[in-house]
Amino acid sequence: MKLRGTYTALVTPFRDGAVDEDALKTLLEFQVREGIDGISPCGTTGEASTLSYEEHERVIALTVKWVGDRVPVIAGTGSNSTRETIELTGIAKNLGAHMALVVAPYYNRPTQAGLYNHFRQIAEEVDIPLVLYNVPARTGVNMLPDLVARLAQIPNIAGIKEASGSVQQAADIYRLTKGEFPILSGDDNLFLPMMSVGATGVISVVSNILPARMKALGDAFLEEKDPEKARDSHVWLMPFFHGLFIETNPGPVKEALYHMGMIEKGVRPPLCGLTEQNNSYLKGLLKEYGLFQRD
Repeated sequence: MKLRGTYTALVTPFRDGAVDEDALKTLLEFQVREGIDGISPCGTTGEASTLSYEEHERVIALTVKWVGDRVPVIAGTGSNSTRETIELTGIAKNLGAHMALVVAPYYNRPTQAGLYNHFRQIAEEVDIPLVLYNVPARTGVNMLPDLVARLAQIPNIAGIKEASGSVQQAADIYRLTKGEFPILSGDDNLFLPMMSVGATGVISVVSNILPARMKALGDAFLEEKDPEKARDSHVWLMPFFHGLFIETNPGPVKEALYHMGMIEKGVRPPLCGLTEQNNSYLKGLLKEYGLFQRD
């Protein structure tokens, strides 16, 4: 599978505290209809850390079932336990996911050697393409470029979602892997800058509400080789790069999807709803762009 293009870091919709399966299907159909390159359920944006094992498995299973082979599914399977990650990754493989997105272990803050051993063990025990996920702001540990270059030599480690916030780090990974290891931006606002130093795509939050627009940005740079068109797309999207991150993700994007009439309100504690001021700002942004449907 070619790891290239725009993939949506899908939210997990809730209704009355439980996973809203009807809304999940609606979101998936919207993504496919808008031409997205792939779906990534049960990651940070999917609130994987507060899903039960049963919910986690169910969301992956339904995503695979409803998407079918229309677009690839990169299922989030990471945790802060190597054994638990191996189990979740094996489940994702058995459910038919095309790839697994594996975040660096959070809270326990392993060394670079510990991180290498963690990902190596997963790759050895589960025969599915793995996408590394580096997001230091969430995990407390940074996967340095030298480590990523070592991991890139393991056959079924297929790429990285790089969300350190550093374009330099993405450039270093590209250099050390001689441009042969796919790099996906994990920050929407850095998608264009990271493509300029070798990134091949994005796993996006903004594409939950604007999948065709995010895909157009990537396509302009990667396929059409038109940096000016890509720049114009980036500028058009900039208010959303800010607005969907005014509070902790996925609070704002779920609020936006609610105002677009696609899901009910609801994030899992300890997350909570937006402040009145931020909600008002987000509603104004959606109205300005013609996306607002309901209060």
